[in-house]
Amino acid sequence: MTDALSSAPGSRIRWRRGRVTQLGRSWRDAQEMTVEVPGDGTLKALAHPSVVGSPEVGDDVLLNTTAWAQRLGTGGYALVVAVPDRLPADPAGLGTPGAGHLVKGRYTPLQVTVQGVDEQETEHHDLIAEAEDIGGMPVVVADLHSALPAVLAGVQATDPALRVAYVMTDGGALPAAFSRTLDALAGSLAGVVTVGQAFGGDLEAVTVHTGLLAARHVLQADVTIVTQGPGNLGTGTPWGFSGVAAGEACNAVHVLGGQTVGALRISDADPRPRHRGVSHHSLTAFGRVALGGVALVAPRGLGSELGSQVEEDLAGQPQRNRIEWVDTEGLEAALSALPVRLSTMGRGLEEDRAYFLAAAAAGRYAAQLTLFGPLPA
Repeated sequence: MTDALSSAPGSRIRWRRGRVTQLGRSWRDAQEMTVEVPGDGTLKALAHPSVVGSPEVGDDVLLNTTAWAQRLGTGGYALVVAVPDRLPADPAGLGTPGAGHLVKGRYTPLQVTVQGVDEQETEHHDLIAEAEDIGGMPVVVADLHSALPAVLAGVQATDPALRVAYVMTDGGALPAAFSRTLDALAGSLAGVVTVGQAFGGDLEAVTVHTGLLAARHVLQADVTIVTQGPGNLGTGTPWGFSGVAAGEACNAVHVLGGQTVGALRISDADPRPRHRGVSHHSLTAFGRVALGGVALVAPRGLGSELGSQVEEDLAGQPQRNRIEWVDTEGLEAALSALPVRLSTMGRGLEEDRAYFLAAAAAGRYAAQLTLFGPLPA
């Protein structure tokens, strides 16, 4: 075993070989493990068995250690690229009719083929092809994956009978299996639809638009939540962050006749000034990218100082966006009762109460919309 594979000039990946010494926790389609890598020592690695097979103790594995070497937060694993001495079997039915031909991670070394809910050979193709809208379904859009369980808690605390679907976009992690949150919420969601380059949901779709149609007409959702997968890319510039796509998701909801609800990113705990009060991410995505009008939900009970700052931050929103202040009675209890540990940027419910309360309030507002139908334009 060599210390490192030789890299071609300009290589964008930090390649390593290692040996699996211990298997760790597993969830959904993810397996943690400890790998001993010459020169790097012992490190934590992650494999997606449906993509690379299931490594076992003693296996030599080929690793991508780029994110690990940068000590990234959400993506700080070494990722198993292959178990070269024990390759998995070929996918069943590959190349035959009905096997699916949506390729995600296209033309990367780890592209995968899935069957899309919207492609011709699926049982749902005709339904998706004929569907023209989502019938006024409330859709909560947030820019961070960490908002997902809090929005769900707000919906369920208001009306536990509602069916809630999740559409995962490709701004963060691409495999749905990377999310331990989704594993913990299994049974609480009507289903997961992965769109764009994201993959691994209960349903696959080409675009946010067909993902929303699938949520409404295949999963029979009453409310849908749209966020990127785990992780978020930001550069500290006005437009250079992956959450910009939240505004484009709002446009898709508008085009398809849904009711768009914006889950505001609100905090008085974030050390970065641009994210205190209402984050510039929310103000940009909902105020400048979303063109069809968004109900921006602010939670009551933030305290006078933060509440005043939120009012001031939202005062500059375009007229098409309504500001809705929502009562939060019972929402903190609902958040505390979730089967998943809430965390955003390393902060939990106690450390960043305002963030999770704002997401839960958006869920409550969406649930309330189901009682009254579409609002006037």
